[in-house]
Amino acid sequence: MAQKKSRKGGVVVKLTSKDRKKVLFLIGKGKESGRVMKRALVLKLMDQGMASPQVAKTLGMTAMSARNIAKNYGRDGLEVALHDRPRTGQPRRMKQKVVSQIVAMVCASPPEGYARWSVRLIAEEAIKKKLVKKTNRESIRLILKNHELKPWLKKNVVHGGVDA
Repeated sequence: MAQKKSRKGGVVVKLTSKDRKKVLFLIGKGKESGRVMKRALVLKLMDQGMASPQVAKTLGMTAMSARNIAKNYGRDGLEVALHDRPRTGQPRRMKQKVVSQIVAMVCASPPEGYARWSVRLIAEEAIKKKLVKKTNRESIRLILKNHELKPWLKKNVVHGGVDA
């Protein structure tokens, strides 16, 4: 894991033989994501002596990106240079139990006075039945999409008892 500054101030990458084998294997295998493949190519080209601006031009990226990949390799090793660090993301607002209750509600008959469920009606009923304190149509839409439900089409919803 050798990385040093060249005389001109650019970053020089010298892969260890073990890392070089891994990089060449990744590139040859071709089963990684495009992002990982591009990072492996950056390391390979810089190991062959290419400067970051040349690498960037060859691979269609910025020189800063190529330098950052090289710096990550020198500082933290091959895995960090190739793969993104995990991101925490925003925590889910709706627990799986609540999602299941909403799905169950949608699979039942709609409230009296309604022929079918709509996204807006589902959101209103979820709040009315105190399944959630508040929700929006987009959250409901995503729940329906993830469960492949289309309650506005009668054939996609299973109703208990008499056929509606």
